[in-house]
Amino acid sequence: MSAMTRAPATMQSEAMRRSGALTIDPDQIRAQIEGLLAGLPEIVEGENELTEGDIDEIARRLSEAHDVLVRALESAEKG
Repeated sequence: MSAMTRAPATMQSEAMRRSGALTIDPDQIRAQIEGLLAGLPEIVEGENELTEGDIDEIARRLSEAHDVLVRALESAEKG
């Protein structure tokens, strides 16, 4: 799993972030999160051997998913 690829939703959310586009549409937010988390390994204690690169990629995707949720919340509050 050391060569994780970016999901299309990941690229879409990056484009949205760069453009400043915000959304509060639950389906769009859900799709972005699912895209970011797609392909992440299922972690089972004692069974997975993740490389440092894998861990960095997992952390990056989780951080980006968090950012999507924070932006959605901020957008909803401004609403």
